Parts: sequence; structure tokens; C-alpha cells
Amino acid sequence: MKRLEVLISLVKPFYTPDDPAHDWPHVGRVISTAKKLAVDEAVNLPCLLAAVYCHDIVNLSKNHPERSQASQMAAEKAAPLLFQCGFSNEEVKNIQQYVIEHSFSKGLKPTSLEAAILQDSDRLDTLGAIGVLRCASVNTQMKSSFYEPFDPLAELRELDDKKYMVDHYFVKIFKLPEMMNTNKGKVEAQKRVSFMKNFLETLMTEING
Repeated sequence: MKRLEVLISLVKPFYTPDDPAHDWPHVGRVISTAKKLAVDEAVNLPCLLAAVYCHDIVNLSKNHPERSQASQMAAEKAAPLLFQCGFSNEEVKNIQQYVIEHSFSKGLKPTSLEAAILQDSDRLDTLGAIGVLRCASVNTQMKSSFYEPFDPLAELRELDDKKYMVDHYFVKIFKLPEMMNTNKGKVEAQKRVSFMKNFLETLMTEING
């Protein structure tokens, strides 16, 4: 694990507290989840964890015009760092592929179990209690409202998650359990989404009085 220790020292400066949804604690949570999903699976754990450490070293805002290219940029930036840590050419190529395929905005289907676990682990971090916090954080960065005051659940209007945080629950969040690649990921996603649905019910009660 010496290589990973060196890698941590190289990538940690890229994760700043400016964006709490993609900071160093986010990486720590994804690492923890990836380890759980990898238990009893035939994966290259050092390469999987290396990909987790590198997956957001390029972080573009949700409304950035090149948002869908962020994972590709991260993979490219990761290569010299990985070589510096002693990963081989083949390992670096694989790690780069895991990083590229994890992206939600790219919409890619993972081509390896390692990429599938990284994708699931990263998406799980958008769900549950931490998901509520992350949604609010992104909402603040985008200068959007928490909800549309006259139709918060978009029953009579089109969803617009660029304007309203609650809309994002329906545009993306509640669809994630069915998009998980691993069985363990699906189970955990369903549990976390249940929490978020309960949160939304409570929010609507407070809004409606």
C-alpha cells in the first residue's frame, strides 16, 4: 500500500473545502464504500482505490459547459501522478478507464468490476443523509432555490433541477438505485433513497404547514 500512501500525498491538495460535495471527506467516504463493495470480489483493490483517490482531481461545477469532460480531464491529470507512485503502464491505463467510466454525466456503462464499484460508490455518496447535504451545497453554488414555492413537487410543471434543488431528487436522485451495477450497491441505494423520500415528505409538511 506504499504506492497509495504516496498517491494520497499527491492528490489531496486537489480536493479543497471550496466544494463540500467534492472535498477530501467525499473521497474518504467513497473509499470506505468501495472497500465494502469489493469484499469477496475478484478485483484489483490497489488500482480500484487509486482510481477513487483520482476520480475528482478535476472538478467542474454542475453547470460548467465542459462538465461531461471532467472525468476525462481527471484521468489525464492522474497519469503522471500514478507513474510517480510506481504504477505500471497497464495499471495506469486501467485506472484511467475506471476514472473515465465513473462519471454520471458521461453516461458510460462500466467495462470492468473495478469501474462498476467506483461508479456505484461515487453515486451512493449522492444519497442518504450526506446526499441531502450535498444537494443543498450544490444548490447554493448554482444560486438556485430549494423549491418552486407554488408547485414544489412539479405536479403541474416541467422539472428544472438547475432552478430548484427538490427537482433534482426526481431528475436524478430517485433513479439511482435502478442504475447501480452491483447487488450490494442496489440494496444500499434503496435504503438511502428511502431516507431521502422521508426527508422530502417532512419538508413538504413544513412547507405546506
